[in-house]
Amino acid sequence: MTAAAVTAAVLATARPQVSLVASPAHVRLDGPGRETVQVANHGTAPVVVDVARAGFALDLRGRPRVVRAPPRGWLRFAPRRLAVPAGGSASLTVAARAPRGAAPGDHTALLLLSTRPQPGLGLAVRMRLGVVVVLRVPGRILHRLALVAVRLRRVRRMRLIAVTLANRGNVTEVLPAGRLTVTLWRGRQRVARLSAAARELLPRTRGIAELQYRGRARGPVVARVELAPEGAQVRRRSFRLRL
Repeated sequence: MTAAAVTAAVLATARPQVSLVASPAHVRLDGPGRETVQVANHGTAPVVVDVARAGFALDLRGRPRVVRAPPRGWLRFAPRRLAVPAGGSASLTVAARAPRGAAPGDHTALLLLSTRPQPGLGLAVRMRLGVVVVLRVPGRILHRLALVAVRLRRVRRMRLIAVTLANRGNVTEVLPAGRLTVTLWRGRQRVARLSAAARELLPRTRGIAELQYRGRARGPVVARVELAPEGAQVRRRSFRLRL
């Protein structure tokens, strides 16, 4: 083996300078309570981590994003800064208490963990990860997941059937893979049956699930959509499409 090959192999297996993992990455609190989050550093250099509060949202296709608007003051945490040694870990305590008059249901926020550049490392390495915190305020819980619309979207040579969903309830709805299906019919002939990947919708938000159709059919079809949330009534609607 040449020296260049040995060097490449060593670099491929080398540990990164900074590598953080938070466990758990999703904290749910039913009413007032607290939980400990372990922040582990699998990198080769010690890091200092700043902890900050932020808002949390999902875009129409379920991708997480940070919302600048601060959440309500129900979320508390300590400490605000962590020193995590290389190969070690540190603890972060998360606590929640619903403010007076808070509406029943799920309230979601985000703890942002951001590393500081360390002098002397040679690289200004920075890393940021989030811990999602959900507080469920007791009261009347509403599950209202609705099918709103279906349309065909073309992306290059792909044909995507986009199903718009609306969560009109006050709790986060989780749809495991296969709980949203679209069956395409032409008269009495079934053209295709498609299943959506897992999706999550926050309270009072909309989302789009996209299912790719790989068949050869063209022209008008009827799309029969079935939505089967866990522990809730199955919903069915039919829409006309042109493939």
